[in-house]
Amino acid sequence: MPLVALTGGIASGKSTIARRLAEHGAAVVDADVVVRELQAPGRPVLAAIAAEFGPAVLHEDGALDRAALGAVVFGDAERLARLNGIVHPAVKAESQRRFRLALDADPRAVVVYDVPLLAEARGTGEWDVVVVAHAPADVRRDRLVRERGMSEEAAAARIASQASDDERLALADVVIDTSGTLDETLARADALWQTLAGRA
Repeated sequence: MPLVALTGGIASGKSTIARRLAEHGAAVVDADVVVRELQAPGRPVLAAIAAEFGPAVLHEDGALDRAALGAVVFGDAERLARLNGIVHPAVKAESQRRFRLALDADPRAVVVYDVPLLAEARGTGEWDVVVVAHAPADVRRDRLVRERGMSEEAAAARIASQASDDERLALADVVIDTSGTLDETLARADALWQTLAGRA
């Protein structure tokens, strides 16, 4: 029952690898989904965010205004730390609950945590395997421009706001090169699955 952390920078192909592993039978826990659910109206995390940063970070219907919250914390290390202090413990607890549910359902399951900010959170201790989806920054920038319609400047800023390639690669037990074709990336994900399934 290996517990796998799958990480990578924006436009690295991480989600493609996660989907492929799920097709093979992995139990995938998506950190972004967990965050969105915890920040839904009526949840304690959203209430704590509103109490900390004020009603201006909410839409009229009570949902989180992510752009407004981003404007409040972007570039302000102290405010960002306060936000992370609210969100990160809750995400960790809920993710671990989901890991346990997957393993209770199947003790031999391969559990994959799809987590974009592993390097930023400096969290490596609990994983059996850390997998990094990797493509050079210029390749990822071109993908953001071509596939998501970003400007060159916006794409470069998004990449620069995340951990560096070296920081992510330093955590890796396995690196999947995603700079080639989709078929090549899927073949590498298939090979990873064979390795993980052999450890289950």
